[in-house]
Amino acid sequence: MKRLFGMLTAAALTLSLVGCSSNTPATGGGVSGTFTGEATGQGGPSNPVKVTITLTDGAITDFQAEGPGETPGIGSKAIDTMPDAIVATNSLDVDMVSGATVTSTAILEAAKAALAEAGLKPEDLVKKEGGESAGAEDITKDVDVVVVGAGGAGMIAAITAADAGKSVVILESTGMAGGNSVRSTGGMNAAKTVFQDENEFGEIAGVEAKLAAAEAFSGTNADQIKELAATVKEQWDAYQAKPEGYFDSVELFELDTMIGGTGLNDLELVKTLAENSADAIDWLDEHGATLHNVSSFGGASVKRIHRPVNEEGKVVSVGAYVIPILEKNVTDRNIEILFSTTAKEIIVNDGKAAGIRATGEAGNSVTINAKSVVIATGGFGANNDKVKALNPALDGYITTNAPGILGQGIDMAEAIGAATVDMEQIQLHPTVHVADDGSANLITEGLRGDGAILVNAEGKRFYDEVSTRDKVSDAENHQTGGYAWLIVDQKMYDASAVIQGYVSKGWTVTGDSPEALAKEMGVDEAALAETISTWNGYVEAKNDPDFNRTSFAQPLEGTLYALTVQPGIHHTMGGLKINTNAEVIDTEGNVIPGLFAAGEVTGGVHGSNRLGGNAVADFTVFGLIAGNSAAAYAK
Repeated sequence: MKRLFGMLTAAALTLSLVGCSSNTPATGGGVSGTFTGEATGQGGPSNPVKVTITLTDGAITDFQAEGPGETPGIGSKAIDTMPDAIVATNSLDVDMVSGATVTSTAILEAAKAALAEAGLKPEDLVKKEGGESAGAEDITKDVDVVVVGAGGAGMIAAITAADAGKSVVILESTGMAGGNSVRSTGGMNAAKTVFQDENEFGEIAGVEAKLAAAEAFSGTNADQIKELAATVKEQWDAYQAKPEGYFDSVELFELDTMIGGTGLNDLELVKTLAENSADAIDWLDEHGATLHNVSSFGGASVKRIHRPVNEEGKVVSVGAYVIPILEKNVTDRNIEILFSTTAKEIIVNDGKAAGIRATGEAGNSVTINAKSVVIATGGFGANNDKVKALNPALDGYITTNAPGILGQGIDMAEAIGAATVDMEQIQLHPTVHVADDGSANLITEGLRGDGAILVNAEGKRFYDEVSTRDKVSDAENHQTGGYAWLIVDQKMYDASAVIQGYVSKGWTVTGDSPEALAKEMGVDEAALAETISTWNGYVEAKNDPDFNRTSFAQPLEGTLYALTVQPGIHHTMGGLKINTNAEVIDTEGNVIPGLFAAGEVTGGVHGSNRLGGNAVADFTVFGLIAGNSAAAYAK
């Protein structure tokens, strides 16, 4: 499959849709009335984006948009914000919402259809000049804490600092909150939670395999890994002698994370992550985000990932669920977010971080003077130039990253002497679906944890589907065409709103038998039928002699669904060097006073490879720590 890193810019797409405005626009023909239109967005043809335009004497006086099938927290932002801009400017020549290109395009296409119903074209509208440029004056604010980035880590840090009694401002380079966090599809890893105890323990092979892997480990930090394994072995032996509840431990979480990162991780940061994970689940719960559904994920020895469900009890994407809740918490505390405001420089006074200089949407200067600064800008997975420079083998890969994830926070901190670590460690995610429109869409790892399998173009399994992402991606790259098919069944479809979304968007093919599915996939019918029959036998025996998979769930039965997936750039493990207080460390090994960082902008937590479920744990745990540390510093 062709690997496409970038997509058309919003400006180019807008021009292709609405055309260039005439220097002497028409009057709109004096048309009055209400007109409707629709277009296909992320919800697919069966669940289109619909708009209703009210015209008064040829001018747009009301614009309503609805798109129940659009991705919450991403496409929904375009639905919420673009209508006001269109009314304010009386034009379709408005900015799309960064990161929500498909939905933004659908809104404009639907608007064109509505105008056509009125007998008009977009260029017939008289654009109101200055509608999007108001408020372009320079801004200066004085606060206790400035947070750069309105993703998960940034908003959690801001909430925590505000709850400590500090004044807080958040700067966000794009037009909406969420960053990469809102794109997270899986859940959050946490060890020793009460929600794990609601599951029957059945991962004996997973624990045994991890202990064997630790015994054989000979890479970086091997002694620390073996010490961890010895502790886990004692815990495991005690549990087997007297099984009570569900087996997991903070140390097993640490061991999984260290081995998953091939020992390159900073063990102290890993310990901080694991030790605070259960409390972080509780913190989210207390703030309205309930993650109680527990399942398996790649690289974890046991069921540890905690996921949200909707009102119907169906699993939903964690980012689209958590981010709006965090944003509401920010709003409830009157924390100001300056959107479309790009941080350019960390202000330093007497060797201490003392604020941020930024540029607003209209090019105006924004200066935030602060007692402490939190950098939570994410990694650089959307910056192909930076990816290529650090890891040339990844040049040109598709990316799951939001457009604003370009590495600016790292660059700003380096400019004042901050150290970085593991910058060349860039993760491929093995299940990225490229839609017909060219967009790269992250497919949740939870499907494999729930029992999905991967097969190649020949209809055969080729690797342990719940191994670590780096290994599964590498195996996928060696298959015919460099892609695979992800297969789920009716039981999984019924239990997951996420899968139902994939189907409604037209990404899947389906069949009521393995042979029927194979025909739709274009693979050998007999080969796929044998693959699924063999796999179902392994599920029953709880043993996979082919690839030593240790997570089985249930056999694949009934109606089957499949979609194509391929590796895509997903996470950058490297970043700013921090300590366990989320303080940024300089190149001399000293703390930079007043500067804190959390989330994907930091390095050291994940080593060479991040485990699925550890990103949400990372931005929650270290977001809380950064917020508390920044508040304590801002006396």
